[in-house]
Amino acid sequence: MALRIYNTLTGSADELVPGGIKKEKIGDYPPVTIYSCGPTVYGYAHIGNFRTFVFNDFLRRYLKFRGFRVDHAMNITDVDDKTIAGAVTESISLKEYTERYTAIFQEDLTALNIEPVEHTPKATESIGAMIEIIDLLVKKGYAYAMEGSLYFPVDRFKSYGRLSRLNSREIKSGLRYDTDEYAKDDVRDFVLWKAPKENEIYWDTPVGKGRPGWHIECSAMIRKIFKTTIDIHTGGVDLIFPHHENEIAQSEAAYGEQFVRHWIHVEHLLVNGSKMSKSLGNFYTLRDLLAKGYSARSIRFLLVSAHYRKQFNFTIDGISQADQALERFDNLLIRLKEIKKEGAPNPHVPNLIDSIFADFTGAVDDDLNISRGMGMVFEFIHAVNTMINDEKLTRMDADSIMLALKKIDAVLGFIFSEGSEKPGIDAAWVESMIAERLAARNSKDYGRADAIRRILLEKGIILEDTREDTRWKIRN
Repeated sequence: MALRIYNTLTGSADELVPGGIKKEKIGDYPPVTIYSCGPTVYGYAHIGNFRTFVFNDFLRRYLKFRGFRVDHAMNITDVDDKTIAGAVTESISLKEYTERYTAIFQEDLTALNIEPVEHTPKATESIGAMIEIIDLLVKKGYAYAMEGSLYFPVDRFKSYGRLSRLNSREIKSGLRYDTDEYAKDDVRDFVLWKAPKENEIYWDTPVGKGRPGWHIECSAMIRKIFKTTIDIHTGGVDLIFPHHENEIAQSEAAYGEQFVRHWIHVEHLLVNGSKMSKSLGNFYTLRDLLAKGYSARSIRFLLVSAHYRKQFNFTIDGISQADQALERFDNLLIRLKEIKKEGAPNPHVPNLIDSIFADFTGAVDDDLNISRGMGMVFEFIHAVNTMINDEKLTRMDADSIMLALKKIDAVLGFIFSEGSEKPGIDAAWVESMIAERLAARNSKDYGRADAIRRILLEKGIILEDTREDTRWKIRN
């Protein structure tokens, strides 16, 4: 079965064809070239941002699982309206300001087990590539000057609006925007190069003194790294217009070739059914959630498990449900390790493993339907637990199943958690926490009881409630 992913540009689920030329075998394709819009480093990234970043990670992991090679770039926007304003407010240099938040962002990626990509270009290190594009646009008549700034005339690019399904009648010829972001119902010429302002950083270049507009940055970094048309460009749905629309216009006008073959956009994340807002009290950065005792592993589980083209409602109850789902994995891993039975392997195990790989791949090949894929994985867990209960597995079977889970986790990134085995656990402390949890439950303080379970889980301790008491195990 071919891997088909919804393409915003065509409005259909298109087969992924790296390099644009179909091959007989996946191994014959060139590396899949991917560019993901990265963070603007002016503050802590929020959980909605991380929905997209976790999706990007899931995408690259799945492509590798399917046998594709991957060449992936994610940029760091370290010069734009927001970063400059932040640096000015704190009275520090732009470099100092953005390097601080870049380091914080990298720490957050590590916490969520997001793989490093092959390229992480910074906008400030790509000014030369931006000037190259702008110079081409000037020479081809796709740029004009006004009060020291350079603008792209959108009405000159005849296919402008095809990504965002923009009606050409909505375009306001000759009107301009200097800001980086604006609404789809007010389409104007966008800025390529901004004239210098007092107290703002600027570069002295062949196209004049100033700094880049936001949209030219990504086009330049893509061209600098990949040199030609790329296979996949990802981002949140909020970037379709104007950012991605403008990227297409300036890149294709400059170089006369298709910019991107496959556009993949991730839907919005809601919190408690509403758009995130500090005034509503539902605005969470990753660090807010970790500080409250929630697990990065559980957050990753939630974000991976939701289909990327559906709005996802993030709730605290959802994290608790993720904790419970992850306990199913943890308990299975413990049970598999405890199997000591020798003898011939069960002949049904290879078929079971083949089936989970076929079912999982069949689901995810259909527009990255991880929701259905996860259903297949939990059916597999149930089948394995049944075989363990019936004492039908040998040590060799357990090893084979463990290896299969590791292959699936190369996509999911949350089954096996680093550092989950915790030597030197203080048993008396664990028992005291269990007693405190029991007291909280008896007094109907279920929030505190759940918090204690999470604290223990972070320490690698799994609780099992029975009719008689609560037992605990060290997660392996």
